[in-house]
Amino acid sequence: MRADRLLSLLMLLQSRGRMTANQLAKELEVSERTIYRDIDALSTSGVPVYGETGPDGGYDLLESYRTNLTGLKNGEVRALFMLSIPSSLDALGVSQDLKQALRKISAALPGSFRGDEEQVRQRFYLDSSWWHQSDGSLPHLRTIQQAVWEDRRLVITHRTMFGVYLDRMVEPYALVAKAGIWYLVCSRKSTFRVYRVSNVIDARISTEYFQRKSDFHLETYWKEWCSDVEESQTAYNVTIRVSRDFIPYLSHYFGNSIREKVERANLPDDQGRIILTVSFETLEAARDRLLDFGRAVEVLEPIALRYSIVDIARQITNLYESQVK
Repeated sequence: MRADRLLSLLMLLQSRGRMTANQLAKELEVSERTIYRDIDALSTSGVPVYGETGPDGGYDLLESYRTNLTGLKNGEVRALFMLSIPSSLDALGVSQDLKQALRKISAALPGSFRGDEEQVRQRFYLDSSWWHQSDGSLPHLRTIQQAVWEDRRLVITHRTMFGVYLDRMVEPYALVAKAGIWYLVCSRKSTFRVYRVSNVIDARISTEYFQRKSDFHLETYWKEWCSDVEESQTAYNVTIRVSRDFIPYLSHYFGNSIREKVERANLPDDQGRIILTVSFETLEAARDRLLDFGRAVEVLEPIALRYSIVDIARQITNLYESQVK
């Protein structure tokens, strides 16, 4: 463990230049006392690390003690440092390995690129998670990951949408993280299917191995599966009338595809409102989303949805009016 930390410390000094003991301790998640001991160990082993006191002090390496990674262009270096560590990779336990790999690459870059890493990191950050969405604890993710790597059959117990628990023997082909949610792509009885990992309540690796189908392509399968899911879940069509002031915000809530519908919509009425048809999974999903928009969006059809919104609105009004009185 200490050897890994010493290497990480060396990579940090090579890539970022002068750093204080406090900065190194925070980066490596150890105490400053540990950093002092590690600096001594590097110096004893012949690494030309030196320290300077004062406001701009810290630890650094002699300029001659560096290796170069040649051939990279400035734009390529900046693109490299735009990589963030997604929380989904952290769940697999590989985030530290990726950080270490980036440190090694950074340490081998020519001196002219030395400031690019910090410059990029202070200007771009990629957050792959969704608002208010989390898979919570995934106790069986590592087990599933091992079965995927080793091509071994897996016995899972998963919870269906109806709350029923089923045991299945599957052939785990891949793990996919979409919007921070992990999914297992597997084969069962020669048919591919997808399970949400958070619905797996038990997973046991079998001693049996399986042979992957040579014509299986993960990215192709996943895109087709997502397309099928979207088509099956957008079956509840709703006709709405949108106020003029709210039209510019539609793409934020319904995605870029709504822009085509806006362009094809009939001419606005005398108040600047347009009529659109949007799709949801269910009546309940449509009601919950459209209630957020208040007077900016009016439901025209289906009538059942209008009545449902009226009912919820009355319940809210009665609740707060009774408290005011």
